[in-house]
Amino acid sequence: MGAGHSHGQVRAGHERKLWMALGLTGSFMIAEVIGAFVTGSLALLSDAAHMMTDTLALAISLVAIQIAKRPADRKRTFGYARFEILAAAFNALLLFVVAFYILFEAWQRLQAPAEIQSTGMLVIALLGLIVNLISMGLLASGSSESLNVKGAYLEVWSDMLGSVGVIIAAVVIIYTGWGWVDSVVAAAIGFWVLPRTWTLLKESMNVLLQGVPDGIDIDQVEQGMRQVPGVSEVHDLHIWALTSGKNVLSAHLVAQLEGRDEQAILAQVTELLQEQFDIAHVTLQVEQAGFHQQQPEH
Repeated sequence: MGAGHSHGQVRAGHERKLWMALGLTGSFMIAEVIGAFVTGSLALLSDAAHMMTDTLALAISLVAIQIAKRPADRKRTFGYARFEILAAAFNALLLFVVAFYILFEAWQRLQAPAEIQSTGMLVIALLGLIVNLISMGLLASGSSESLNVKGAYLEVWSDMLGSVGVIIAAVVIIYTGWGWVDSVVAAAIGFWVLPRTWTLLKESMNVLLQGVPDGIDIDQVEQGMRQVPGVSEVHDLHIWALTSGKNVLSAHLVAQLEGRDEQAILAQVTELLQEQFDIAHVTLQVEQAGFHQQQPEH
């Protein structure tokens, strides 16, 4: 039996940017919530609610990074890296709750429109847009590398679109007096967020259920392993992810040694998996061809 291991540390390189984004969104959230009640705008309240979830998402992301830094121990041999996936799933569920609340409130407002102070609504929305654009710029690079950061980025991104919607609604109300536009924009923000939230939740659940990571074709991985000289069969192949970008594989190889060194086969397969499929943690068991061994169920 042999194994090839490559343990990468949990990424925390985006921690400083998360702190900066948290400072921006947290500070403006208070002003936006107050402004929403002063102006009576549901669209602004919708944007304020998303700003609140942005703040919570960023705070949870930072907590996740700190916990993920903890080293592996005798009870948690893979460490705490998966905590960031739990944080991403929680953020998605939180966004679902907020989106459905805004949709319900928008329906209520359409039945009984409220008076809107459109000028104050416009000023606050413009300030919110600036804050969101800055936060998006800070988080953009990390969103492609971590589901945790991606969750925070998606919330800021959706909030930015919300700010644009509020600005449009305020301008329309100023020039036409159509107060119902406020509720329509609030509902549009809710519908816009839902599919992206579902995507984040689906990706998080795939990791938690130890599904094959996105971007990896298990058939191609198996075919690549079979092409290594000496490997005649691959079985009990499992591929999953501990957290974002940290893929794991275990498998049994049936080998036709014929003079080849078992360790050389292991080394070649491990190198192939790391270079071609970005699978860093590999555990392999080699069996000689013709040797039948009943495998335990997984």
